[in-house]
Amino acid sequence: MQRHPLSRRQMLARSAGTVAALGLSPDMSGLLAADAKRGFKLGVCDWMTGKGGDPEVLRIAAELGLDGAMVSFGEPGGKYDLRKPEARQQWEESAKKHGTAISSLGMGCLNEIPYKSDPRTEEWVSDAIDAAKAVGVKVILLAFFGKDELKGDRAGTDEVIRRLKKVAPKAEKAGVILGVESWLSADEHLYILDGVGSTAVQVYYDVGNSKSKGYDIYKEIRQLGAKRLCEFHAKDYSNKTFGQGQVDFKEVRKAMDDIGWRGWIQLEGSQRGNMMTAYKEDTAYLRTVFPRETP
Repeated sequence: MQRHPLSRRQMLARSAGTVAALGLSPDMSGLLAADAKRGFKLGVCDWMTGKGGDPEVLRIAAELGLDGAMVSFGEPGGKYDLRKPEARQQWEESAKKHGTAISSLGMGCLNEIPYKSDPRTEEWVSDAIDAAKAVGVKVILLAFFGKDELKGDRAGTDEVIRRLKKVAPKAEKAGVILGVESWLSADEHLYILDGVGSTAVQVYYDVGNSKSKGYDIYKEIRQLGAKRLCEFHAKDYSNKTFGQGQVDFKEVRKAMDDIGWRGWIQLEGSQRGNMMTAYKEDTAYLRTVFPRETP
């Protein structure tokens, strides 16, 4: 298939993502990112591709026409564990080869080994901050589903606040954001954010999850505001091609415009037919709503 040549701004946008993935100096990264951050970047959650925690996901992201991928970060010991310098080198080589970036880290492991109760997870979150800083990644998703469910669990929520208050200063110093993703409403998320009181703790917003709970996602985005939203998951439980389902992504974009938010949006979900075909269709649609460049 013939590829259209990239504009200068598009080339800078991709270059900025690669610089972040390679963990180059902040000064150099800033020169490229200043131009690129005007628009949106699209990625895919690695656990949805069958390549969770594997540098091969950056190849898949490139094949899908995406800018990068959210990479799983869990307990120590994996082959490509970002705690290890040799593993980081492999990730860096994959990013350079395919022209895609590690956009952020996702701690889905917390769904089975809960942050709200298991003491081991405090060290893992601390490790994730170190790893994120080492590769120039700014966002770490903390998952609160399954055994880590917070909905209706005030004691668990208060324990999460206590733990986040302990680790937030380290995240602030590293320039890393811990993004809370859960079934909670905007008001319930704000209870956590206000309780922690740190710019390093924000909401990782999943439009599909919130829509399925009956929340007014467009209102919630405006309510939370740009300074409390670190990143988004693009999902639609109707399992239709994006733009034809329950989530009105054009209204999502309007809400983002109203608060001045720009950043990474990660594709998550969609099992209709062939994964690559489905994600290419969804990517094509999302590019029309969330372009790399915006006025």
